[in-house]
Formats: sequence, structure tokens, C-alpha cells
Amino acid sequence: MNIDQSIFREYDIRGIYPTQVNEDVAYTIGRSYGSYIQEKLNRNVCVVGRDIRFSSDSLTESLIKGITSTGCNVVNLGRVTTPMYYYGCIKTNFIIGIMVTASHNPKDDNGFKFSFDNLGNARGEMVYNFRDYTLAGNFLDGVGKVKEYDIKDAYIKLMKDNINMGTRKLKVVFDPGNATTGLIIKDIIKEFPNIEPIYIFDDIDPSFPNHHPDPAVIENTLLLQSKVVSENADLGIGYDGDGDRLGVIDNNGNYVMTDKVMALIAKDIINNNDKKDILYDIKCSRVIEDVVKENNGIPHLYRTGASYTRYKTVLEGYPFGGEYSGHLTFNDHFPGFDSGIYASLRVIELLSKEYQSMAELIDTLPKYFNTPEIKIPVPDDKKFKIIDEVKEYCKKNDLNVNDIDGVRVEYDDGWALLRASNTGPNLTLRFEATTEDRLQAIKNEYQNLIDELMK
Repeated sequence: MNIDQSIFREYDIRGIYPTQVNEDVAYTIGRSYGSYIQEKLNRNVCVVGRDIRFSSDSLTESLIKGITSTGCNVVNLGRVTTPMYYYGCIKTNFIIGIMVTASHNPKDDNGFKFSFDNLGNARGEMVYNFRDYTLAGNFLDGVGKVKEYDIKDAYIKLMKDNINMGTRKLKVVFDPGNATTGLIIKDIIKEFPNIEPIYIFDDIDPSFPNHHPDPAVIENTLLLQSKVVSENADLGIGYDGDGDRLGVIDNNGNYVMTDKVMALIAKDIINNNDKKDILYDIKCSRVIEDVVKENNGIPHLYRTGASYTRYKTVLEGYPFGGEYSGHLTFNDHFPGFDSGIYASLRVIELLSKEYQSMAELIDTLPKYFNTPEIKIPVPDDKKFKIIDEVKEYCKKNDLNVNDIDGVRVEYDDGWALLRASNTGPNLTLRFEATTEDRLQAIKNEYQNLIDELMK
């Protein structure tokens, strides 16, 4: 069959249902995956999970039919968050599999996160090699079996066993956004008596009627912010569509940028671990580097993408790695994958041992002025060319550039980031400086440059 090649992206397969991703595509992906892991990896069992989207049930049914038609066996977890799927791969010892999800994408999208090793989801060339294998269509034939597996109780135990709450009681507002985290959040939180939970939008509704389930976008957390204020809560937590990311609201109802949350976590981890390496992505503020160095840790700036963050963190044995979008990978006394719920429990655990509020803790961090992530719509076939031209501009002006992922231009008093999004037809920009005036100057320089290049 003809498959739209654009659905194969840097970290996963994702597109609009049913035009780009449908049951026929799912069946073909299953045929390809089942054949690929048998031929390339000498494996004949994989794990499958699915989120709560309207199309996920039928896509998963077709996917499993495709996988088993190659003689490959399937362990079916049913409806789970993506982190529950990750733990299902670990707990069953089958390591690899496919999660049917479009994460935080719009409600009409769907797709597949898949893995070929124990270092996380397929990434970069691994995805594109699988694309080429799929398009070639030379699949195996056989009769595989399906076994159902319930990961819920084991996952709850994993959370409980890896959190050590302090004595402080905390009122926390949780917002699953009507998405997949609603399947499990209440069962986990009731294991922690020091948390007084308040839930909003915790019923499952794949139409996402209240707001889009992406807590990295501040507008999606406005209702959570107001609830924190009206309830006089200590903290607010929002989760994304498949439960692997979080957004944090402080006790004053203010959105806390994830890199600041990461800085607090990094300090705690460095002070409680022998290994003191902290990984963070290129979108993050210098506040992390400052805090890590202040506490005698070792900062590692790396490329954006949860797949890359988890890969590098686990491969190098770093105790913690995170990225600006809200993916936090704990690898100290947790099995090295990103879970929005676990990350939120670590934030609550940290607060439960402090006398200061979240806002007061954030106020102790070094001060920088920065922008949120700025997205500029640019067609997929042009965005990388523009970034190459930005690199040329920096080279001509003898600027200090980190090009591990796009262009991050480093100045003594700030930085500029310009990169091509790996998940959509956008350029992603972010800027930071030590003063507001300098921030505006850096921002204006590069936004004017992009405007010129787009002409």
C-alpha cells in the first residue's frame, strides 16, 4: 500500500487520522515491525499499548493483526499511559514494543512510538531505516500469539517504592486534561497520605473538551492556575496526552518553566547521589548550568528530543536528564524513563522536605530574562535550509555556536536558539539574557534575520 512518508518523523510515526494514519497503515506498520525485529534483532515477542484516543482501539487491533501475521508474538497491555507501556517493556523483560499514541497532538491525530533497544524509543536514523524497510514491503509470514498483561498494580508499586515523602502535607491540584493519565492518577496518589489531592478534568474524554493536553503551552494551564489560586493549593500539576510529560504551577498560580523545575531537581539529585552528571536539552536556561556547577555537579548540554534525552541519560548512566518540554528522565533509583506522574511525585517529595513554598524555592534560583518557546510556521522542505543559512550568518560574524541541534549562539550575557522542529513544520526559537534590554536586542537580531531569510 502507499504510505505517506511524512508520518515517519525524528522520534516516532505520527499523522492525521484517518487520512495519513488509519487501520491499513497500522496493519502495514505491524507487518513491518514484526518482520523487522525478527530479521534484524532475532526477537519474536514485543509489547503493545495504546492511549485513550478515539482511533487507538481500532488502530491497535490492526497493528496487532499485522505483527502476529509475521509469526511474532504480542504482549498486549491494553489502555495505558506511555510510561506504563515503558515499564511493561521492562517488567516483562521483552524490552521492545509499540505504543499507539499521538502524545499531545490534536485530537484527530494518532501514531506509534516504537523501540528497538533498551535505551528508549527509536530516534533519527533508526526511524528512517525502519521507514525504508516498511516501504520495501518484504515481510515475513507466520502465526503469532497474543497474551494480555495488566501492568497497573506493578506500576503503582513502582511509584510507591521509589518515593520517600517528607513530613509536610501538601495540597496539590492535578489536571490530567481528560487524557490518558486519568486512567491511573488517583490510584497512585492515594498511596501518599501527605498529598491532599484536588482533581480537575480527570474523566476520560478524547475530544479534550476543556483544553488541549499539552502543559508545555501556558494557555493550556490557565484553568489549572486559577484552581490553584482558588483552592489556596501548594502546587498544580498538568499532564500531557499520553502521560510522559508534566507542567508545574507554583502556589501563587504562576506557570513555572520546566528548566527551573529541573534546576531544583538537579540540586537535590547532586546532593544525594555519588554520580553528579545532569543532562539538559539545548532549549534550557543557563540556570541549570549555574545550579549544577554551584553544587559541584557536571552539566551536559544535549540535543532536544525525549528519545535522545532518555538514550543519553541511560547510556551514560547519568542520574537525571530532562528537557524543556517537560520530559524528565530519572535514572538514580528509578528505571530510566520519563513519567509525568513520577516526575510530579519527585517535585512533591522535594517540597515535602522543605519549609519554603514552590514560589520561594524558584526565587532562590539565578535570575535570567528569557522568552518562552517561539514557533514560526515554515514548510518542512524549507526549515532546514533556513537553519543552514543561519549557521552561515554566525560563521561570517565569528559567533560562538553550538550546532548539536540547530544553532545555539552563545554570548557572555545570553544566548539565542534557532532550530527546525522535528515534530512539525515549524522553526523553534528561544532567547535568554541577563537583562531585559539585552534579551530584546538578541531577539530582534535573530527574528529580523529569520524574516529576511524567509523572503
